[in-house]
Amino acid sequence: MNIDLKKSEKYLGSNGRFSLLDLRVPAGFNGELIVFAHGYMGYKDWGAWELMQKYFTERGFAYCRFNFSHNGGTVENPIDFSDPEAFAENNYSKEVFDLQQVLDYIEQKFEQLPRIHLIGHSRGGGIVLLNAADPRVYSVITLAAISSVAKRFSDQAMMKAWKEAGVRYVTNQRTKQDMPHNWSQAEDFEQNRELLSIENACKKLNKAILVIHGNQDTSVPLEEGREIAEWTGRELVILDGADHTFGAAQPWNSDKLPPKLEEACLKIEEFISSL
Repeated sequence: MNIDLKKSEKYLGSNGRFSLLDLRVPAGFNGELIVFAHGYMGYKDWGAWELMQKYFTERGFAYCRFNFSHNGGTVENPIDFSDPEAFAENNYSKEVFDLQQVLDYIEQKFEQLPRIHLIGHSRGGGIVLLNAADPRVYSVITLAAISSVAKRFSDQAMMKAWKEAGVRYVTNQRTKQDMPHNWSQAEDFEQNRELLSIENACKKLNKAILVIHGNQDTSVPLEEGREIAEWTGRELVILDGADHTFGAAQPWNSDKLPPKLEEACLKIEEFISSL
């Protein structure tokens, strides 16, 4: 099978909202398919994510990267955050559902399902762990992943002010947009606390997992990577000198991967090839 979509395709995400994905299957497909989930205030075309896809497709891996349906982008304008109202209504449950929808989309494209490996960065790392029990998933790789959804709702002063106002704003340091978060996000977490427990998902995981974290990450502490590794009984792979995005930035104007992200890709390639 040879799929080489020259443009993004649509998939139906949560609340009936369409979003975009890119699925690439090289001519020399090796039977391994990677699905990449971006993080908070991210999107599939951010920084060096396309180069990461290219790294793997050039080595025979199929690769799918996608936008979460409520990440703030639209089908017409998937770069950055043209729909803050959708962003305000996002939550972790919606992202878990979106990944299920992407897996459904992939399943429909293949007569025989390949081995699927989920890669998640940051918040996306938490989402792939929450989807790890899906029987279609062969292995899981996390890059600077969060270990807890609850930690994102643990600041009591922030939570009190948020509930009173009904909305809180977080400034995107790159675009300088004040991104809205409706109180419904916190309500969804409370209603689905057990289902959104990354710790529980890790402790039940009986599949291969690779946990990668940089020791210069100032966004998601290294300790969260240690927790994921401990709960899954795996060794944490620490990349010395790597920050939260492994040296990538938006925009990324080079045609080469940042060295630390390339190092992570090499470790991922070795891990999948060893399974």
